[in-house]
Amino acid sequence: MKRLSRRAFLQTASTAIVAGTLLGKPASYFGDTSAKFVHSERITGWEYRRGGLGGPWEAWRKANDDANVWTKVEVPHCFNAMDAVDPDVPYYQGPGWYRTRLSVKNIFPAGRTLLHFEGAGQKTEVFIHTDKVGSHVGGYDEFTIDITDQVNSRPKILEQTEIPIAVMCDNSRDLEMIPSNLSDFNLYGGLYRYVNLVYVPALSVERMHVVPELLPNGKAKVTVRARLYNPTGIKDEVELEVKVTSPDKEVIHYETSRLNPWTGTRDLTTFVIDSPSLWSPKKPSLYLCFVTVAKEPGISKAATHFGVRSFEFVKNGPFKLNGERLLIRGTQRHEDHAGVGAAMTEDLMRKEMQLIKDLGANFIRLGHFQQSRTILDLCDELGLLVWEEIPWCRGGLGGERYKEQARRMLRNMIDQHRNHPSVIIWGLGNENDWPGDFETFDKDKIRAFMIELNTLAHALDPSRKTAIRRCDFCKDVVDVYSPSIWSGWYQGKYTEYKTRVQTEMKKVDHFLHMEWGGDSHARRHSEIEQVFARAPQDGDWSETYICDLFDWHLKEQETMPELTGSAQWIFKDFATTLRPGNPVPRVNQKGLVERDLTLKEGYFVFQSYWAEKPMVHIYGHTWPVRWGEPDEAKLVKVYSNCEKVELFVNGVSAGVKKRNSQDFPAAGLRWLVKFKPWENVVRAVGKNVSDEIRFVYQTEKWGKPAKLVLKVSNSVVEAQLVDAKGVLCLDARNVVRFGIAGDGRLIDNLGTSTTSRKVELYNGRAEISVESKGKFVLSVSADALPTAFLNHG
Repeated sequence: MKRLSRRAFLQTASTAIVAGTLLGKPASYFGDTSAKFVHSERITGWEYRRGGLGGPWEAWRKANDDANVWTKVEVPHCFNAMDAVDPDVPYYQGPGWYRTRLSVKNIFPAGRTLLHFEGAGQKTEVFIHTDKVGSHVGGYDEFTIDITDQVNSRPKILEQTEIPIAVMCDNSRDLEMIPSNLSDFNLYGGLYRYVNLVYVPALSVERMHVVPELLPNGKAKVTVRARLYNPTGIKDEVELEVKVTSPDKEVIHYETSRLNPWTGTRDLTTFVIDSPSLWSPKKPSLYLCFVTVAKEPGISKAATHFGVRSFEFVKNGPFKLNGERLLIRGTQRHEDHAGVGAAMTEDLMRKEMQLIKDLGANFIRLGHFQQSRTILDLCDELGLLVWEEIPWCRGGLGGERYKEQARRMLRNMIDQHRNHPSVIIWGLGNENDWPGDFETFDKDKIRAFMIELNTLAHALDPSRKTAIRRCDFCKDVVDVYSPSIWSGWYQGKYTEYKTRVQTEMKKVDHFLHMEWGGDSHARRHSEIEQVFARAPQDGDWSETYICDLFDWHLKEQETMPELTGSAQWIFKDFATTLRPGNPVPRVNQKGLVERDLTLKEGYFVFQSYWAEKPMVHIYGHTWPVRWGEPDEAKLVKVYSNCEKVELFVNGVSAGVKKRNSQDFPAAGLRWLVKFKPWENVVRAVGKNVSDEIRFVYQTEKWGKPAKLVLKVSNSVVEAQLVDAKGVLCLDARNVVRFGIAGDGRLIDNLGTSTTSRKVELYNGRAEISVESKGKFVLSVSADALPTAFLNHG
């Protein structure tokens, strides 16, 4: 067995291996977002078993006991897909086993057969039958295991070999690993990214890097580097070919040479592009570089996209891309999704990233770990600048095993993702001033290790900046620093945001504000406009409040010419074991979208400031009942990037308003209007776009909450909290719990406002869906209230 360790053989998100032959057999095409040419196949046919085994033999022995039950699964697969947000039981942390059988037929004489893991959590051991062939520590970086010797040693039948593969993934708590269990996200377990079977010749390209540099004269100098995978020590001369094509697919550089195989990384060529097409968020131009190494009996070709661009963090000033100021408008991402945990498919990832681009963002922080190769591809393709970081997050600093994992993951992240023009920052840590994992918390040792990682990052990649977020005693170590500023949520009022930012900017040379915003319980709204202090304690967690907080921050960011920019935390709600008491238990609800990508109202606030495509959105699409006095003037807010918007209430124009970003709230697009009792229709019209909502206006006042009521419409169950007269209590926030008995099941444990069996009411109501197979009885309960039941079917 040949273990490739930190030099993971396959290229990263935009670099892979093309394997053809001198006999002219075609290489296969793999992937749909960039130049991924691989003689490869994704491994299927997996089965999964939760828990440990007495030994790897138990993965293959025939048994019918409860301890050896296997379930067919598709990879990517996360064994915390459902329990991550279970309101009653903490998510499982421990071993889980996978098994499959591979039909292996390497097309290359003396070629190598590889298992390529795009990511698995958190410790991984790989077996062929009962023989351990490799292992990996770290849940987020890619790794490859060469199984050639084991494959060749097994008997072949009709030139095809059935190879039994077993993989153990383990996300057990381990203080000597990163990230810490104190991190505000789940440490998922499983084969939650794709696993590939790859064939390469005996001599192949292990890694290639393309290093572009934009010169002062406007030209670009490009250096192409590569290292080989040559486990058998081939020394005979090889034919080398380098070809580069432009974004228009024209060949702009081509050369061939003959070389003896080399060790380590070697510069293959340097050339100049006279008039480069620059990569930017508005025009993400991508070049394509091929490196071909020919040595009988096989050809290895590596391919990678790259981009030409320059960037600068001006000292105590703004950010510049390609010499021009660019206000960084960003959000942030975890690899997490309803019903699958970390096991997101390429289709799901593309859908999420397109929503981020449609938001108008030009930047994303990938927190707090190296993410899927597909995500980096999409950032290149869509035009999203990237801060990517290793998972040294909270807890303190462990021993040598701990530190070596951090070093290794930094090396791997840079090695695997450095070709991406989207990446501008390598993050070295997050909230490293947060103690708790170790008896001793030593700031000097943490600072010393941060200096070591910073030196390592610059040695590996001098072209990018380093950064950390929230560790004041290390703020001068890295190139770019982000303090913790949560105005209106964890700190003070949101109206204090500008003052706080300007104060913090003066403390460091290069400032970039990561993480701001706050939680919102989707579908909860308020008739009262408030500016809370310390909102988690004093606030109502409504979408109304958080939209005002977003609105204020965004308007202020437009008024600071020295500001580099910021990134809101976070784009999508995600699972976290640290928040069992949230309105949706064990979910961080700071997202602009819910965990299943359902848009919250806050999404449209950002669009109104950032998006170029015309949009108009009336606040309150998930607000079915508004309330107030008869003939009371009520506020209607419209979020739009149109210059003018006209509002119609029940078919009558309420007037035209002009947009002014500094006219808070809603950039001046707000109206005080009167609603009629019962149903109302409100319509907003901008230039070539419009939006409409319908709702009930309730003038009847409610008293003390008295009872819960259940209703079913199709498959949707709604619980309502009413007073003794049956009037809906529209300000009720009680925690309710749904239950079911009979031939049906609740659609729960997905971590959204409508898919949790335990949830806080939003405006006196809550919803959940049910899958019916016949008759069933529903229940809903809350403290100090009688349980309500409903027979159905």
